[in-house]
Amino acid sequence: MSERLEWPAGFERTPTDDQTRNRNFDVSLSQAFDDLEAELSRLEVDSFRYSFDANQRKSDQRPYSRANPDSPAFVLRWSMSGEQYAVACDRFSRLRDNVRTVGLYVREKRKMEQRPVVTGESEFANARLPPADDEPIAAREPPHEILDVDSNASASEVRRAFREQVKDAHPDNGGSSAEFQRLTAAKEALTTEDGGSR
Repeated sequence: MSERLEWPAGFERTPTDDQTRNRNFDVSLSQAFDDLEAELSRLEVDSFRYSFDANQRKSDQRPYSRANPDSPAFVLRWSMSGEQYAVACDRFSRLRDNVRTVGLYVREKRKMEQRPVVTGESEFANARLPPADDEPIAAREPPHEILDVDSNASASEVRRAFREQVKDAHPDNGGSSAEFQRLTAAKEALTTEDGGSR
């Protein structure tokens, strides 16, 4: 299964030329995921999902071993106490380093949250998604269902269904930007799987 990167709307990206190699993390990709999942377990999250541009195993959402895709960006989305959160990292040129960075971020925020200090909001408030992006993590619709096409529809059928649905969903026609982005993401997922249009 190939999981297309779902970079959160409004999150800045690091230009490819500015991505660097990190030589400070002495862990494997598998260990980076193990550590991240241990932190998510300590947080007692309701559910979580990963997003990255590499083949993803169905069993545990992780990439196949030794994955280092052309785009090493990594996104973690999770739900906790009824709120949706996302953090992303594309600062480094290897997927492992971006996964590790997200894991360390979650660990530091979790530790700060446990301090007996009173603040105005949760330490994770800056990772909370706005309502427009508040799709339940565990209830993600398959792209072909969003566009109401067969799972093996051709690229032209997908584009035709997209054009028809996007007429009402486009913000210029009274629709919402969230619905427009949802339809666009579904079209892109169905027309760019395996590196090209079907």
